[in-house]
Amino acid sequence: MQRYDHLMFTDAVRALQSVDGSADMYANSYGARTHALNADEVAFVASRTSFYMATVSATGWPYIQHRGGPAGFLRVLDDHTLAFADYRGNRQHISEGNLAGDDRVSLFLMDYPRKARLKLQGRAAVRAASDDAALASQLAVEGQGRVERVVTIALEAFDWNCPQFITPRFDAAEIAQLVGPEMDKLNARISALEAENAALRVRS
Repeated sequence: MQRYDHLMFTDAVRALQSVDGSADMYANSYGARTHALNADEVAFVASRTSFYMATVSATGWPYIQHRGGPAGFLRVLDDHTLAFADYRGNRQHISEGNLAGDDRVSLFLMDYPRKARLKLQGRAAVRAASDDAALASQLAVEGQGRVERVVTIALEAFDWNCPQFITPRFDAAEIAQLVGPEMDKLNARISALEAENAALRVRS
């Protein structure tokens, strides 16, 4: 993989940074980073239940698709490769069609509760599941149906975004995890009070 700034900072971008006074700051910060997925990125990817993937059409229009599944549906195959299973959907095939002409993708992974986001740039390949049955089996998620295609992404660069302006949001499982212990305490207290009331009624 290469440095994110080397891939994404075009001459026009750098010119704007120079005017804004941020060019040197970014040059120094990106130069000090590692440029392969480490344990932090691997753990972050493994814990995601959704991500957004952008492709570009033959007419130059960007297209963003949401992908979702249980934690772990997006797999890290090695320190520069991601993969996921593709199932039967609405059969528009927009992302797949775009990738047939331009294999570049941009992924956005969000952790709303912790206000964290990871951006990844790469090149995606789409293959029929029958062409790589072993990988299709590895990527299959129970209850999602039959895997029709497998998508692998050879990463070119990645970057963590700052948490500014991310509004914390929680899905049902996260809310249950947060509220569950308090609900257990409340239910235990209600049971105790009901038992106490029943005992008082007997005595009266």
